[in-house]
Amino acid sequence: QVQLVESGGGLVQAGGSLRLSCTASGRTFSTYHMGWFRQAPGKEREFVAAISGWGTGITNYADSVKGRFTISRDNGKNTVYLQMNSLKPEDTAVYYCASKAGGTGPYNYWGQGTQVTVSS
Repeated sequence: QVQLVESGGGLVQAGGSLRLSCTASGRTFSTYHMGWFRQAPGKEREFVAAISGWGTGITNYADSVKGRFTISRDNGKNTVYLQMNSLKPEDTAVYYCASKAGGTGPYNYWGQGTQVTVSS
């Protein structure tokens, strides 16, 4: 069982920045493939960014956030980050982190989410 706890959400003006953190339990964090997702009111949850485990650190992003968001990880702290710059009102959502054992298949574990609100 992996527990994920997000933090760092809040209210920010358009053009501003926030950094989300997600800390995981377990002693094999470095092997986890980690992802960030978001869900806006009335919309389905969507993929935002992901970073691979096993020391490879390969990243990929949704087109809507490329060039503005950066995912990174600190295996020594069991933490994955999402640096969000040039925020737009359409980035407003609950942001979730998730983990899985490998690069394929569904994410197995999810955090409780953190609210990000971007005002215009």
